[in-house]
Amino acid sequence: MSLARTCGTTLAGVEGQVVTVEAHGTDGLPTFVMSGRPDSACRQAPDRIRAAFRSLRLELPLRRWTINLSPAGVPKVGSGLDLAIAAALLAAQEHVPAGLVDRVAHLGEIGLDGTVRPVPGVLPMVVAAAARGVTEVLVPVENAREAGLVSGVRVRAVGTLQDVVRHYAARAAGEVAELPVPAPAPVEVHRPPDLVDVAGQAHARAALEVAAAGGHHLLMVGPPGAGKTLLAERLPGILPPLTPQDALDVSAIHSVLGVLPAGGGLLTRPPFVAPHHHASMAAVVGGGSGTVRPGAVSRAHRGVLFLDEAPEFRRDVLDALRQPLESGEVVVARADRHVRMPARFQLVLACNPCPCGAAGGRCTCAPARRAGYFSRLSGPLLDRVDVKVALGAVTRADLARGPGEPTTDVAARVSGARERQRERWTGHPFSLNAQAPGALLRDGRWRLPAGDRRPLDRALDLGTLTLRGFDRCLRVAWTLADLAGLERPGYAQVHHALHLRDVQGARAA
Repeated sequence: MSLARTCGTTLAGVEGQVVTVEAHGTDGLPTFVMSGRPDSACRQAPDRIRAAFRSLRLELPLRRWTINLSPAGVPKVGSGLDLAIAAALLAAQEHVPAGLVDRVAHLGEIGLDGTVRPVPGVLPMVVAAAARGVTEVLVPVENAREAGLVSGVRVRAVGTLQDVVRHYAARAAGEVAELPVPAPAPVEVHRPPDLVDVAGQAHARAALEVAAAGGHHLLMVGPPGAGKTLLAERLPGILPPLTPQDALDVSAIHSVLGVLPAGGGLLTRPPFVAPHHHASMAAVVGGGSGTVRPGAVSRAHRGVLFLDEAPEFRRDVLDALRQPLESGEVVVARADRHVRMPARFQLVLACNPCPCGAAGGRCTCAPARRAGYFSRLSGPLLDRVDVKVALGAVTRADLARGPGEPTTDVAARVSGARERQRERWTGHPFSLNAQAPGALLRDGRWRLPAGDRRPLDRALDLGTLTLRGFDRCLRVAWTLADLAGLERPGYAQVHHALHLRDVQGARAA
């Protein structure tokens, strides 16, 4: 037989794309011809496979072999199609039954000695294969646990091409071949940082709780050593665990980046991502000159993106966050395609009150230099931040008061507030106050009485509050009401929400 086909998968951003792999041999000058837009890594697959066949003494005649990757218009990236190409060649040479190979997805990289090596992104690739009706996949042993997270798919772990041959030979005979068994998942006990480690800062702790309860973005301004980083690192610990669907989405992104924890289990806690302030646009937002890869905003999907020393980030990188903050996704445009990647994260910004870091009378910065430092955070970006809080230096009195509430107590209140939001927004495509459309809160059933809205109406008339800021204050007011166990926010919650949005007060601290 000289023609055989099977299927594999490739990646487009953080999503899998099923690829039909066809191998055709004919007389002619011995060579491999690949069609279907393979990248450089994929185009080198025949060289690896030819050496692997020789190492395992599998026959592969010197013929003109044409490998077609369909759909031809979709770019094929990485080495994950190696095993699919090898399986198609095995079927074309009748080393394995062609009728069995074409109904199975094959994922993995082939080594020169015939080993099947792990590849990143197996989880979203198996999800894509399952969505296309594939019920069985062959994956490297190291990726088997990760692939097994997808329901409705039988996962076969293979260590070498000989395992592939034995598996299909046993299937043809109605038997089951003995294949390698993945190693047991390591037992890791992870204890998230606790809020008791934060000294003082009662006002900032309360603001952190409000941000966690409603999913609001947060800005912290304070001198070095005040506890900004400590608070940000403890935000994921007071957030509820991920839902099963969110856990699958977050784990898929980490799988693509190759940072899924050892053992291949689902990530059940909100991720915490803190890029360095010298990170590039592609590193933060996503992209790249060749393969489009997710950035920090996608890695922080359903979790926390923390930008420490936020004014030190490049201005264009900060402003690029505005679109994903609104839409919850990143769209990377290329001449031939648009790649969409999820980016529904909670933004936490931290900065000093001035370049020297010392606030009040100890500051040595000129007024113009101090104003220029904070102005690196553009108005449109700050307008999308709901809660802004100032931190003072920790004093001996703060230490004398002892530790504050532990994470477990705060997390319980946050969980209760989120449950009230979930019940309120039942039937809507969102479950958090921070995601509620402004028009929904300003009109109809959820409209607050004029007397309760008076602080926001006054600020809007004076021009000190934009309409976006008006809507975001309403969302924070609803969150404050949820934390207090109230049916609806009143004047006190609205006034408090407006106070939490006062960036001028934070700057002057």
